[in-house]
Order: sequence, then structure tokens, then C-alpha cells
Amino acid sequence: MGNFFYIFRIIKNFKNIQWKVLAGPILILIILSMMVLPLAPFILDVFFTFNIALSIIILLVSMFTRKTLDFAAFPTVLLFSTLLRLALNVASTRVIFLNGHTGTYSAGRVIESFGHFLVGGNFAIGIVVFIILVIINFMVITKGAGRIAEVGARFILDAMPGKQMAIDADLNASLIGEAEAKKRRLQITQEADFYGSMDGASKFVRGDAIAGILIMVLNICGGLIIGVFQHNMLLNKAAEVYTLLTIGDGLVAQIPALVISTAAGVIVTRVSTNQNVGEQMISQLFCNSQVILLSAIVLGILGLVPGMPNIIFLVFTILLFVLAWWLNQKKYNFKNDDMSIAENKYKPILNSNVEASWNDVELEDPIRIEIGLNLLPMLDAQKNGDLLEKIRIVRKKFAKDIGFLPPLVHIKHNINLVENNFYRILIKGFEVGSGQCLYGKFMAIATGQEIEELPFKKVIEPAFGLSGYWIDQSFKIEAERKGYSVVDASSVIATHLNFLISQHINELFGRYETQQLLDRVNSEIPKLTEDLIPNIIDLTTFHKILKNLLLENVPIRDMQTILETLSEHAVHQKDANELTSIVRISLRKLILQKLFYKKNVLEVMVLEANLEKLLLDSFKGDKINIEPGLSEVLLLKTQKSIEKQKSINAPVVLLVPHVLRLFLSKFLRIHCQELTVLSQLEITDTYTIKVTNIIGSL
Repeated sequence: MGNFFYIFRIIKNFKNIQWKVLAGPILILIILSMMVLPLAPFILDVFFTFNIALSIIILLVSMFTRKTLDFAAFPTVLLFSTLLRLALNVASTRVIFLNGHTGTYSAGRVIESFGHFLVGGNFAIGIVVFIILVIINFMVITKGAGRIAEVGARFILDAMPGKQMAIDADLNASLIGEAEAKKRRLQITQEADFYGSMDGASKFVRGDAIAGILIMVLNICGGLIIGVFQHNMLLNKAAEVYTLLTIGDGLVAQIPALVISTAAGVIVTRVSTNQNVGEQMISQLFCNSQVILLSAIVLGILGLVPGMPNIIFLVFTILLFVLAWWLNQKKYNFKNDDMSIAENKYKPILNSNVEASWNDVELEDPIRIEIGLNLLPMLDAQKNGDLLEKIRIVRKKFAKDIGFLPPLVHIKHNINLVENNFYRILIKGFEVGSGQCLYGKFMAIATGQEIEELPFKKVIEPAFGLSGYWIDQSFKIEAERKGYSVVDASSVIATHLNFLISQHINELFGRYETQQLLDRVNSEIPKLTEDLIPNIIDLTTFHKILKNLLLENVPIRDMQTILETLSEHAVHQKDANELTSIVRISLRKLILQKLFYKKNVLEVMVLEANLEKLLLDSFKGDKINIEPGLSEVLLLKTQKSIEKQKSINAPVVLLVPHVLRLFLSKFLRIHCQELTVLSQLEITDTYTIKVTNIIGSL
């Protein structure tokens, strides 16, 4: 009884361990055993049946995978299945030579069935069928799949730099996080490894086909010699028995080999989408009613030709006509549904007896995207539309980087747009940007490292004004190989939205957002907010201070520092602008890190000494008054210095005395939005200042 419980405990512990780890070594041991140890015919039947089942499973898995890397183990599986077939050939050859003289059943029922049933017991037919299968496998499927894998591996390797640049661009734009970037880089590496492995693994199948032919010849010759000289069989009897056994053995190995070669072809020829192979074929072959209609007409004409199988041709003609009619009705209904949605949205209310009320007043959306009819599928997740998800990513990015959550983005269909491919972005009802977007296509954006132009119409990327092309999906890899950054249509709109929100971030930060932010801070550090608001400053002043910071692209994530600074200085100072300057000094490390990331030397512009003195002398109390001529010269020389600063790839930063910072920031920001004005009090001792440009005086 004790031994029984001991064995049961061992079995239970075995279930708890990772038994999958043992699958590979056990399979190798079985293969080696089949090559060395003699096997009974029943065991051969078991392994041959397992080989056929395995090949069918591999083919079906390859058919149902949606992306190539979903079956990344395929090259290894191909190697093991090839070794298994060769080991079965060795084991069956041993059995055929040892027991072949006893009859065609001596090597098991599977080989006998393939030798008799599939080829009718005629060894001449069997040889022809076997050779045809080998030719199909070796010359057609395996050769084609190997070539595709070779070219695919080369294109994947050529496209790797472009893909890496696209990932780096998305990471720098904060569209993705570091974890997502690592995941995408790993996926690119795995894809290159997969196609490289497939290029080599296809040689296994080609070698297996050649080995099948050689094994067949050796089995027939060896069987004749053994049957005639060792077992004293008649030549025709020996030829019949050993040839049928050899053909059965060859067919039972080559049919699974053909199935697995087909799976290899499916894996390397498919295009990675959110559909499996069957869905791709059905959705793309039978999607155009005009093509089906023309096919039906051609087939019907052939069916009327005398001597042709008229009934069969006409039956298929009728089926194709019905299919064409059904596809046309489906397309018509889809368009009607879209138009009815649009009409219901924008249909005026006529002959209504209901009195107007405040419910008829529509409040303006803080952020709204209006899209044309052709862009509606971007919003449908069932049609692989991901625009809503990318807009969520943009909002999360701002919440993480800036320190407050932008308002919800409302998306509406506007039938009044110039074209159905257009969109426009509005902030509080005012159009701040627009562009054209082609759903289902990709935009190849020039990165400055492209090697040649693309054979498409050149367009301008709407967010940053870069040149680019709208390309088909089939040209995506080629464009990446030529150095372009390729993004899909929804990413173009999301990037444009991200850019425009960053340009108008202060307009989106209202009193409601201020209160929401205070509630969020109050849940973490309640004492600070209770003592400050409204005891020291009111909500209006606090909102204006934060809005001033956002106006100059200063993140408000560090609310603890902001609140502590205001608690200390707002008792004596009530002016929101002065309090903003004090808060900026407290946040100087964050500001400098944002402008001069990982730099110890600050390359800045400064004012010429006489010009600086002239501006300081213009102060009267807490205000500054400068002559119109001086302001024009100051603006002109600042713009020239900005161009020089850009030419040396230095940050566009102007360093001025503290009293001048607020005035110059307001004055110059109107014409030079990319300029950041820093106060000398905002520079810490850990940095070294390097003057790169001097804004001259009169």
C-alpha cells in the first residue's frame, strides 16, 4: 500500500512540473529508437498514423494563424517532422527486408492499405503516383516556398532599420511607452529570425523528397535481391511483393510530407492581417460583384458550346449569378445604412409642433474631429478600425506628461466636407487643423534618410508639414526598405491631434479641469490643498497660474512643489503673473531637463548688453514701455537669431534677466512660438552656460 501511494505521489508531482519541457527530448529519443531498434508491424502502424495526424494538425494550425509569428515554432516543427518521417522510413525498411517474404501484410496494415487501396494493388501505378507526389512536393511546393522564404528574409532584414526608426519616432512622440517599444523591437527581431529559419528549414523538405526517391530505389533493388537469393522467391513474385511494400511505405511517408510542405507554403505566402487564410481568401476573392457577374457570363457562354458538359456549366453559371446579386444587394444595403445614419444626424426638423426649449441648445465640444464618409470605418472595431484606441493613447500620453487629462474627443460625421476623405479638428468650435486621409492605405513619410522617391503622388503630412506619399499595403515593406517611416491612416489623424492639442493645451485647461485636478491632488495630499485654497488664494488665481505654466509648455505634474511654493509666497504676493514666475523658479530643474535633456552645457541666446540695458531702463514701476521702432528691431533680430540657433541644432532658448522674462515671453511668443524665454534665476549651478547667439542692439 505504501508503494502505491509513493507511485501516486510521483505521478501527481509530475503533473505539477512543466511537462512540456520533456516533449522535445522524448521525441528525439523515440526517433533514435526507431532508427536503431526493430519495431513490430503494429508499432509501425501506430507511428505512421501519428505522422499523418501530425501533418494534418500542422496544416490546420498554419491555416488558422492570423500572423506569421503566431506559429513561430514552425521551422523547428518542420525539422522534427522530417526526422520522424526519415526514422519511419528506416524502421519500415528494416521490417520489409526482414519479413517481406511472408506477404504484403508483413510491414503493417497501414503500408499494406496504401500499397493496395490507393494504387489498386498495381505496383506500376504506385511507382507513377509516388513519383508524381515527389515531383509536386519537390519541384512545385517546396521550391516555391523556399524561394518566398528567401526573398521574405531579405526584405525583412532590409526593412529592419526603417521599422526601428518608426518605433523610435513613436517613442519620442510619446505615442507608445518603453515597454511597448521593447515589445515591437522584439517582434521585428523574431520576424527576421523566423524567415531566416524558414529559408533553411525548407532545405529539410527538399532533402526529404530526394531521400524518399533514393529509399524507394534501394528498397526495390534490395527487396528483389533478398527475396530471390535469400528466400528463393520467384522474380515476378518478389517484384510484386517488395514493390508494393516499397510503394506503400513511400506513399505513407510522402503524403504527410506533401501536407507539411503545403503548410510551409501557407505560412510564408500569407500576409499578416487580423484574418486567417480562409477568411482572407473568401473576403478578397468573393467581394466584387462585377467580377463574379463577368465570370458567370463567360462560364455561361462556354456552357452553350455544343459538346461541352452543358448542365454542369449552366449550374455553376446560375450559382455565380446568384452570388453576384447577393454581393450587390449587400453593398447597396451598407451604403443605405451609412446614408441613413448621416441623414438622421443632420436632417432638419420640419413641421414640428414642439416648442423650442433649452434642450435644443447644443454646447460646443472642447475637442471635436469631423470626418468624411470614407473615414467612418476607422471607428468600427469590427472592421479593424483603431482610431478611437489611438485617441485614447493620445489623451493618456498628455495626462502622463503634462499633468492633467484633456477633455474627451468627440467624433462626428460631417457630410458638408469638401471630400469624403477629409477630416478637420476643432477646439471649442474653432478649426485648428484639417487634412486628407485615405482609409486602407499607409502614409510613407520622408525621414531625411530615404534613398529614392516613390511611384505615388506626393502629399504633405498634415501635422508637421513633411512630404510623403499615400501608398498601398503591398508597397509598405518596400517603402520602409527605402528609408521611409510608414504609418497607417488612423495614426496620421492621431498624430495630428496630438500636435494640435500640444499647441492649444492652455485653452483646454479650464476651471472645471482645475477643480478636477485639485480633487485628484486632495486625495493624495489633502492638507496642502485645504490650507491653500481658498484660504490663501482663490480658485481663479490658481487656475490662471497653472494656465500660465501650460502656455509656456511647463508640465504641471509636480503639484506638490507648486502647492508648497504658493503656500509660502501667496501670503504676500497676490498677482498671478508674479506667482507664476516664482513657481517657475521652483520648477527650474524640470524646465531645464525638458529643454536640455541629458546636457550639462546650456546653449542659449542672450541680449546684447546695450539692448538689455535699454530694455531695463524702459521699466517704470512694474510695467515696461518701449518705442515701436525698438520693438520692431527687437523682433527682427530675434527671428534672425532663432534661425542661426536652428542651424546649429541648438534649443531655441533666450536667457534674460528675471525682470525682463515675463515681458519678453509675452511679446515674442506672438511671433516666435518655438522660442522659450528663461530667467537667469531659473538656471541651477550644476549647468554651464554657453552663449551661441547674441541678439544685437540698434
